Amino acid sequence: MKLFLTSKFTNVHGELKSLLDRNPKDLRLAFIPTAADPYKNKDFVKNDLECLRKMGFHIKIVDLKNKTKSKLAEFLHGADVIFVEGGSTFYLLKEARKSGFLEIVPKLVQNGTVYVGVSAGTYLACPSIEQSNWKHKGSNFVRLRNLNALGLVPYLISVHYKPEYSELIKIGKENSRFKVRILNDNQAFVILGNKTKLVGKDQKEIRV
Repeated sequence: MKLFLTSKFTNVHGELKSLLDRNPKDLRLAFIPTAADPYKNKDFVKNDLECLRKMGFHIKIVDLKNKTKSKLAEFLHGADVIFVEGGSTFYLLKEARKSGFLEIVPKLVQNGTVYVGVSAGTYLACPSIEQSNWKHKGSNFVRLRNLNALGLVPYLISVHYKPEYSELIKIGKENSRFKVRILNDNQAFVILGNKTKLVGKDQKEIRV
């Protein structure tokens, strides 16, 4: 299993290479922009795509909307890297469930596909996206009741950490059955098999 989970990809993109067995120019990357759909300003999507192109990846954009499970499996077949962009976590989970993404991806990851999650994409890798509502109440505008996600890691990750979020995260932790780990915008978790490494400018894991 190879996972790269972060808040802001452009701040830590150089660390992704530690998970790759070949040069990016020899790798096919499936870019999932779906979580950004509800946002008018999609500059963060453009920035990540530009960064990935400069790294040399062969990119195929795969929107989860209106995809059947069989069609999505066809689109993702052969991808060396699946990159799940940020945006609305609840909207992303809704489309990930409806399209069959939640069923397809764990098998691909088990077979060696690298999963890159950014913000909402990182939340989706967790067993639940409940933490997405801790700092910003009312995020669940699609009214999801089932918040179960991919479960690629056994803990929740809270992203975009700032000191002012400490108390809200503490309350969330107290009401969750899962362990919680935290990332700011200069950090990422690099996960290879059972080993997890914190990388980025800030080398100390955040505790609240």
